[in-house]
Formats: sequence, C-alpha cells, structure tokens
Amino acid sequence: MPSAQPAPTAAPRAPAAPSPAAKAADAPLLRTLAERVREARARRGMTRRILARDSGVSERYLAQLESGQGNASVLVLEQVAQALGLPVAELLREPSPRAAELALITQFLSRLPAHRLAEVRAQLQREHGADGAQRRLRVALVGLRGAGKSTLGARLARARRVPFIELDREVEREAGTGLSEVFLLYGQTGYRRLERRALETVLDTHGACVIATGGSIVSEPATYERLLSACFTVWLRAAPEEHMARVVAQGDTRPMAGNTEAMEDLKRILDNRAALYGQADATVDTAGRTPRQSLRDLAGAVGA
Repeated sequence: MPSAQPAPTAAPRAPAAPSPAAKAADAPLLRTLAERVREARARRGMTRRILARDSGVSERYLAQLESGQGNASVLVLEQVAQALGLPVAELLREPSPRAAELALITQFLSRLPAHRLAEVRAQLQREHGADGAQRRLRVALVGLRGAGKSTLGARLARARRVPFIELDREVEREAGTGLSEVFLLYGQTGYRRLERRALETVLDTHGACVIATGGSIVSEPATYERLLSACFTVWLRAAPEEHMARVVAQGDTRPMAGNTEAMEDLKRILDNRAALYGQADATVDTAGRTPRQSLRDLAGAVGA
C-alpha cells in the first residue's frame, strides 16, 4: 500500500492590520506625542536634521512622528527622548495636577488688562522672589542669537563697571574645548549639565556682572529658574528676519546650516520660546534700533 502523505502545513498568518476602531483610538495619543516632540525640539532649537543625527532615527520617520502618523516603538521613543534630553514618560504623560493649576492661573492672568499684569508680577516677586535690589546687581540677557546680547551686554557692563560674561564661553572653559566639540562629544544633555555648572560658578564668583546667555537656556526649566531668581533678566527681542540677518552677517549660521527651511525653523523656535522669554523681568525690543538706541533702552530697563 502506498504510504500516507503528511497533511500540508498551513502557512503562518500575517499580522492583522489595525482595525479602523483601533486606529481611531490611537489617534489622540499620536497627536499628543507629535505635539510634544515638536515643542521639545523647538524649545531646544534643534532642527529635524539635528534630532535625526542625535537620535539615530531618520528624518523621514521623524516627519511622520511629528505629523501624528508615526506609531513609534518604545525603543524609537527612547532614542528620540534621549536626544531631546527628556524621559520617555515626559512625551507620553497625562497632564499633572500642577499643570492644571498653572493652566488655571494662566487663564486668570489672560483676562487681566495689560497694565494690571505688571502689578501682579511685581507683587509675586515681592512675596515669593529674591530681594530685588540684590538681583539687579546681576543683569542677565536672554533671547535668540542675533538679538544683540553680546554687543549690548559688553557695552552695558562697561557702563556699569562690572564684568561681562558670555555663558557659552564659560561652558567651553568648563569642558576644556569649543562649543561645537561639546555638542559632538556630549550632545544636548551634556551641554545642559555644563551650562548649569557654568552658571552656578558665575553666580558664586560674581556679585555684580552682566551675563549673555545662550538662546536655549530657557529650555532647561531648573537652569532658567535659577537665572530668574538670581539675576535681573531682560529679554532682547527682535523680528525673526532681523535675527537671521544679524546671524548671517556675523558669518554664523548654526544650527541652520544646510537647512532650506531655516526661516520657518527660526520662527517656530521663537514662537515656542516666546512665553518662556516673556518670564524675564523686562523686555527690550531691538528691532529697527541702532546699538546706541538699544543700549539706552536697556539701561533704562535695568535702572542704570
């Protein structure tokens, strides 16, 4: 008799595609994730190309992720979060009770007329902040590159007869190498640690000074809070077009080199940081102003 033939083995099934209901359930989470990645990247002044380089995730996939279409694995999220200097949970977490309280406070303040905001802020500073007279001995300038922090800071320091300090130069001194090498060797996270250490050294060493900070210092909450509590802080503000023109005139296009969407990136960075820069004690608009005019405005703002 002919031998029995084994029954054919069934081919393995391909994984089932997500159902429309599953896709709909995932959509809010993916939108939240996309928004948080975009905001974190903008706060740190990172182009998508730089984030791709630091995370090892392709620009194409990052574009999908930031548009809410990329359903990233845990390992990919870990890579992106590390490059942004954030825990993965920060990209996924639900709003905290503290965030809810801050949102309510913001809503309350938004209903106040402009002239009352200064009064409320002054009262908060008196009740919860450091001594105002002591803070005014140190002036810290914040804002994007091209706002005039180095030029105006050096002139203001001469007028006040105090040291002028560029915080990025102090970071280089801490690291023992140039700023570009700092980012190559240590990345954004390492730079933030060095920046905080450099700031603490400056505050411990100088009772009175003028400090020009890096444009992204506002992206690190603890460091920025330390700056606000120890210094009289001024936001030097300009239009995006002026920021770009001044930076290019200086021969420095970091981090926009090779990026065809440089102006859009700069506008997005400014939009995302505006609220943080706005926490400064004063704002001086340098748009359309000569250095002499801007210095006069700055001196008036700090009471010099």
